Amino acid sequence: MRHRFHAICPYFAMFPEAFVDKHLAATRHAGMVFDPFCGRGTAVFQALLRDRLAAGCDINPVAVCISGAKCDPPDRTTVAARLTQLRNEFSENDDYGSGKVEGDFFRLCFHPDTLSQVLYLRSVLAWRQRKDDRFLSALCLGALHGESHRSPNYFSNRMSRTISTKPEYSVRWWRRNGWEAPRRNVFDILERALEFRFRSRPPMRTGRVVESDARRIAEAAPDLKGTVTDVITSPPYLDTTNFREDQWLRLWFLGGEPAVPRGRGDDRHYSPSLYWTFLEDSWRGLAPLLAEQARVVVRIGGRKLDKEALRDGLVTTLQAGLDRHASALDEGVSLRTAKTQANAFRGSGPSRLEEHDFVFAV
Repeated sequence: MRHRFHAICPYFAMFPEAFVDKHLAATRHAGMVFDPFCGRGTAVFQALLRDRLAAGCDINPVAVCISGAKCDPPDRTTVAARLTQLRNEFSENDDYGSGKVEGDFFRLCFHPDTLSQVLYLRSVLAWRQRKDDRFLSALCLGALHGESHRSPNYFSNRMSRTISTKPEYSVRWWRRNGWEAPRRNVFDILERALEFRFRSRPPMRTGRVVESDARRIAEAAPDLKGTVTDVITSPPYLDTTNFREDQWLRLWFLGGEPAVPRGRGDDRHYSPSLYWTFLEDSWRGLAPLLAEQARVVVRIGGRKLDKEALRDGLVTTLQAGLDRHASALDEGVSLRTAKTQANAFRGSGPSRLEEHDFVFAV
């Protein structure tokens, strides 16, 4: 049975745990498993379930919160007691920052009573300092928006459960269809979610997730130097998604601004040459963490580069960034993804996106 921590929160662009299991079974190494673009932590968490040492990093706070909650969870009794405390301390008469979320989006997205609870939790959950608060925050991120007409476990008006649609689009859509935000009790939803997730026993090992740019991970986690024998990862794809835009509402809940971040940031790449520079720099940041012998597994894809170009780019950037010879262990496994999340949520036609799995000895 699939572990119930895996789907604690939907996340755009993720690989299945079977991908991790396949490559853990194939390796002859037994050191640290590491994912420098860990997203919602599938590689790290699945490695822990297989009794491997595991760690990862990501620059996106949403990813760090979700993967950290899964890979180093509190015990169930502690987090349940914290939820009870928060429920008891919440007051319907207090203002938890409602003046900072004025405007049509928040008024139409959440029922006033629900919004008050969301604002309260946003103001008190210390997700970077406390494991119990991090786990509750991750549960909130998974319930913050979704298909509320189909499930009682989402806080918001109807919305994608994977990406946060932009405010202007959402407002037009809700008004055009006459949809109103449901009145939901956030504490009841979290209580149900907590009970459901902990039906699966957490792994015996715990992992570490660092909030860091992959290009600077050696500085952020110097204690991991020389320990990593297996890298299992999937870097951001060329011209595919902007995580800061697509996760803007979850970023707001974790302390960000109540608006879509402006600028491309470091998570979306339009130029192939700049993309390969980014990956080379990322491998260079990872290099000090690698053991003398290591294995690098990469799932990569896009619409602008074919399989040969992707393989050649990986070989070139790995060798330059790691300052090691990178030997491909096979020809690579290709997967065509006809129904992508991007198409489903943005109304696009059939996708020509192909993904490829490459394995290197370094």
